[in-house]
Amino acid sequence: MSRDAIWTVPNILTTVRILLTPLFVVAYVGENFNLAWMLFAVAGLTDAFDGFLARVWDQRTRLGAVLDPLADKVLLVTSFICLGGKGWIPFWFVVLVVTRDVIIVGGLAVLSFLGVDVKNRIRPIGISKFNTAAQIVLVVSVMIHRTFGLDYGYFLGILVTVTALSTILSGIAYVRRGFELFSEEAEG
Repeated sequence: MSRDAIWTVPNILTTVRILLTPLFVVAYVGENFNLAWMLFAVAGLTDAFDGFLARVWDQRTRLGAVLDPLADKVLLVTSFICLGGKGWIPFWFVVLVVTRDVIIVGGLAVLSFLGVDVKNRIRPIGISKFNTAAQIVLVVSVMIHRTFGLDYGYFLGILVTVTALSTILSGIAYVRRGFELFSEEAEG
C-alpha cells in the first residue's frame, strides 16, 4: 500500500469517528442518551479497528498517522466536556484531560515549527494506548450508568482514578519525549 494513499479502510474509519463526534454531541445535548452512548461506542470501536486494520492490511499512511490521534482527541475531549458539563464526571478530571491534550498538541506544534519531523519520530506508546482505551471505557460506563441508572458501586470512582493516573503518566511520557527531540534538534 502506498504511504500516500488517502481512502484506505482505516482512514475511512477514522473519518467516520470524527463525523460521529458532532452527532454524539447533538444526541447528548438533546438528552437522547441511549443514542449518544451508542454513537460514542461505535466511534470507540472504530478506534480499535482502524489501527488493527492498518497494521494487518499494511494500510498505514501519513494521513492516518495524523488523523487517528486527532480523531481520538476530538472525540474524547468533546465527550469529557459534555459529561463534565452535566456534572457526570468531576470537573478536575475534565481539566486534566483537556490540559494534557493541549500540552501534547502544543508541544507537537512547537517541535514542528522548529523543524522536527514529529510524524516520523513520535509514535504512540503503551501508556497512551492504555489511556485512550481507559478514557473510552470511562465515557461508555458513565453514559450507560446515567442512561440506565445502573449502580456500579465503586467501579466508576476506581475507573476515574485509573484513567486520571494514566492521563498524567502518558502526558509526562510525551513531554519527556518532546524534550528529548528538542535537545536532539538543538545538538544537531
